[in-house]
Amino acid sequence: MGLVTEMEYGDRREQRRTVGRGTAWLVPLVLLAAIVTVDLQTGEKFRVVSWIILVPSIAAAICGVGATILFALLSLAAYLAVDTAFPERYRAGTADFVLLAFGGVLAVTASVVRTRRERRGLHMRDIAETTRRTVLRPLPPNWAGLEHAGVYLAADVDARVGGDFYDIQPGPNGTRVLLGDVQGKGLGAVETAAALLGTFREVAYHEPDLVTVADRLEVRMCRHRGHTAALGRYDGDRFATALLLGFPKDARDAVEVINFGHEPPLAVGPRGVRPLPGGERLPIGFGDLTGAAEPGAEPGPPACRVRLDEDETLLMVTDGVTEARDRADEFYPLLDDVARAVAADHGRAAPRRLVRLVREGVLRHTRGRLDDDTTVFALRRLPEPQSDPGPASTTGRPSRA
Repeated sequence: MGLVTEMEYGDRREQRRTVGRGTAWLVPLVLLAAIVTVDLQTGEKFRVVSWIILVPSIAAAICGVGATILFALLSLAAYLAVDTAFPERYRAGTADFVLLAFGGVLAVTASVVRTRRERRGLHMRDIAETTRRTVLRPLPPNWAGLEHAGVYLAADVDARVGGDFYDIQPGPNGTRVLLGDVQGKGLGAVETAAALLGTFREVAYHEPDLVTVADRLEVRMCRHRGHTAALGRYDGDRFATALLLGFPKDARDAVEVINFGHEPPLAVGPRGVRPLPGGERLPIGFGDLTGAAEPGAEPGPPACRVRLDEDETLLMVTDGVTEARDRADEFYPLLDDVARAVAADHGRAAPRRLVRLVREGVLRHTRGRLDDDTTVFALRRLPEPQSDPGPASTTGRPSRA
């Protein structure tokens, strides 16, 4: 969706907010017609024309400001038309007319307040969406030689942003992938995720060794916590679990893994599901315990190079998946669920279908009630492009000059 389309969509959405949503205006219209009909049919013994005051009140609750004003005026006109149709001694009178007019004013005021509150809420959601897209930037399809798919589900539906993050960074030394989960909630977790991703996007491009990339992430976390402390915000306990992957250019059947205390990635393929080992480290932020964040510190443990077949997909999730519980307090059986689905249909191992499978499984298991932010990310190498064959050589006797 381009910029012009987004602006046009925003204008249409704003217009719908002012006029009303869909066919909501039918409810007060039907109510008005029903009250008028009943009052005319029951005659002088049972007058219900004063119930018209309900019409602008209901319009204020479900329609826009313009529709509420319209129904307030329409209610006054209907009241006058119906009431004057009866003999004078059976009329509801001026007092009810004034009450209806006053109720219409209150209904319009309530509609204005509600609409402004909705606009403010939508504005805050737009800010949260912009923040999310800054942290979790959109990735081009088939990016950096990888077919990928990802989904992020925030536990707080209104916020739509949390501490989960992932990214793919191509570079001269191969493609690097980072997925992680920052401890905690709120803007502090988002700031930490943004700091780690900013460092990853630069270092993963320039550094030839994946271990150096991992060490730089640890240093960045230490610097970030020092910065937040200087601003007066205690952030000393902040850490992040993460997976750092490297896809070397010289080995298409291998992947390098460094695991910062995270759930191991799963290799999913026709032959089943297997967790991949990694160069095990403490979560990012615990480097001060081992001295890894100190200047001139020795490099951390080496990355673990693991074989990865071309038809295998790497599945990575945050703890929102592995710790998802149902009403019986049972954890979501990720490995069993994926293995069973892929065994029944090998096509389920494709990144997009695999992400959809896990997402639907988690939502089904928890009945849509997520206790933590949930990220599912899957990727696999794209087939190596085949070089075009050269022109066919011809054999024969050389021509004589």
